[in-house]
Amino acid sequence: MDSNKVKEKTSHTPASQSERVRHPIGVKLIAIISMIVMVALGGVTYAVSYFVTADVRNNAEENNLTINSRTASDTENRITSALSSVAMFIDLLNTAGTNTTEIKQMENLFFARNKSIVAVYLPESSRLFVNSTYMISHELEADSALNYFLQEDSLIKKAQNGYIELQNASPFFNVPVLSFFYPAEGDVVAFLYSAEELSESFSSGSVNQSFFVNKDGTVLAHSDNSLMRAAADESSNPIVRAMQESAANNSQITYTTKDKVEYIGAFRKLSFGDCAVITTVQTAIILEGVRKTTRRNLYISAIILSLSILIIYFFSKSLSRPLKVLTAIVNEINQGNFNTELFSEIKKTHKDEIGVLANSTKHEREILNTFTKLTNKGVTQAIIKKEIDFEPHLKDITIFFSDIRGFTAISDGFKNRFGEKSAAEIISFLNDYMSRMVSCITRTGGTVDKFEGDAIMAAWGVLRNESLDWEQLPKGSKEYLKAKKHHDAYVRHDALAAITCCMAMRYSLMLYNKEAEAFTKAHEKEPLAKYKPHIRIGAGLNSGRATVGFMGSFDKMEYTSIGDAVNFASRTEASNKPCGTDTLITQDTYDILKYDFIKCKENNFTIKPENKPCELIVEQIPVDFEVKGKGKQHFFGVVNMPGFDIKKFFSFDKDFKLDKDCERAVGPKGPKTLSEMRKLLGIAEPDFGKVNLDAEENKIQVAGS
Repeated sequence: MDSNKVKEKTSHTPASQSERVRHPIGVKLIAIISMIVMVALGGVTYAVSYFVTADVRNNAEENNLTINSRTASDTENRITSALSSVAMFIDLLNTAGTNTTEIKQMENLFFARNKSIVAVYLPESSRLFVNSTYMISHELEADSALNYFLQEDSLIKKAQNGYIELQNASPFFNVPVLSFFYPAEGDVVAFLYSAEELSESFSSGSVNQSFFVNKDGTVLAHSDNSLMRAAADESSNPIVRAMQESAANNSQITYTTKDKVEYIGAFRKLSFGDCAVITTVQTAIILEGVRKTTRRNLYISAIILSLSILIIYFFSKSLSRPLKVLTAIVNEINQGNFNTELFSEIKKTHKDEIGVLANSTKHEREILNTFTKLTNKGVTQAIIKKEIDFEPHLKDITIFFSDIRGFTAISDGFKNRFGEKSAAEIISFLNDYMSRMVSCITRTGGTVDKFEGDAIMAAWGVLRNESLDWEQLPKGSKEYLKAKKHHDAYVRHDALAAITCCMAMRYSLMLYNKEAEAFTKAHEKEPLAKYKPHIRIGAGLNSGRATVGFMGSFDKMEYTSIGDAVNFASRTEASNKPCGTDTLITQDTYDILKYDFIKCKENNFTIKPENKPCELIVEQIPVDFEVKGKGKQHFFGVVNMPGFDIKKFFSFDKDFKLDKDCERAVGPKGPKTLSEMRKLLGIAEPDFGKVNLDAEENKIQVAGS
């Protein structure tokens, strides 16, 4: 009799009188054994994975540090060797004097022994030595090295100030070339170094990626030639930022990129130029073997678990089938059927507990049968779920231009006094002057656009994120009027801020001149006595619409402003000299401010009390000039801001102390007329009968406009 028959026979028993099996032993065995297997194998797999991952990560970090240290040492040795060779070459040149034949022999011998050095340039004497073999083999023009050095005047100036500068010159030459600028015994040495051999140190063929960056995060050497040729910017890389911010010479961190990729990164700073070698390795790569092993172990665990379940299933069957029969028999017995035919289903081959139980059940049947015979039959009992532009824009801005009056004469004065050392003295003087002026610009919310020699260009409003789409709205509509009101307020604020800046500059310049006089007097008895020249500046402001955005080439771009309004501002600045002023504004700027801040006939020579602190005193220049597209225009000389609070403006400087002499520059003690201002600043009264402002126009040019 098979199990189906058992089901048929037991089904005849009333439900109320038979007990149902709710938790079969087979299911329990499968669940328990499966859980044990899963816990055992899963625990082992997790433990192995955890400790092996930790070991592999530690080894990877040590290996990454080792590779980084080795690569950094090799890079430093190569560059140090090049620096030593160049220094020796310059020493030999100094011994040769003016013997051109000997110098040429030295040059040929030097480049023959130092094939990686492309060119050596001495800016002070304008002497250039070129590795002709390298230039020819790389199909480079003979004068390309000189052209490169001439365009890097800013780096030469930095080197003159004591800095060591390393730059990637590859974009200029289209071959892997580095440039070095460093001071040497009062002179500046610049040379080009081929990065081809250097880049070999960064092509280890391992999973670790090393690259060489300067202090700005620009790639100097990389196994990927395209990144090296493009001088890629890696400043946003977390490990590069960590290097720039760290005071330590070497360190290692683990970081995650924006793409959620984890890296181990190490850096080692070189002993010169604030540059460093970076080595990174993707943790997913170094841990791939561990993860493969883990996945393999999981697959094996799944197979073992499946086999275990299968084995347990069949084993449970060997238990559950006889147990089912025995259960049915017990139910039959409990029903009083002591001689049920189900006893024949019990196999006699069982030698385990089931066999014992079966025999005991049979024995019980016999006892019951015997007992039944001896007594009455007993009455049987019943059984039993659950989701972060470079586009140009038109903006209404206020543009500022300034320059130093008679700067050529000042420069000649430095040259006559200091000779070859004049460049450093001029730069030091300009840096002092410009730092004072720029602090006034930034303090008033302006943006410095560029420096051109002694000239400064700045603008207010260029960074304001404002669309001019409102001009397309119907004029007179509420939306149009509301947008125009906000826009006019911005423009008015910018113009006022620009004039405020100029007034602050006037005070700063007077203070500078006073300090310069004291400085010069204190050093007048020294040989080659240091001095600071007395200077005057002219500043011009114009308000208008300009094109603002990033402009330039792929190699170099700058955020600047161009257009007629910019050109007009430059012309305004140039007109200070014939007008006998230090600050001129155009009629456009005047018209923006006159109703609120300038006492004039348009406001009945009164301004609101809330505008009193920003009151402006201006005087119209009594000369007309013609502006294309606008007709006759006027310039206005800015006399003073009577409400200007000098202490409050310069309160950002904790060491600031108000100078009583310079207090006459602006504010309550400032000039009341242009004549007073000219007398204060030492500007001669102009003869307006001889001034032709239109003749000045051809003298004004603005780069990029």
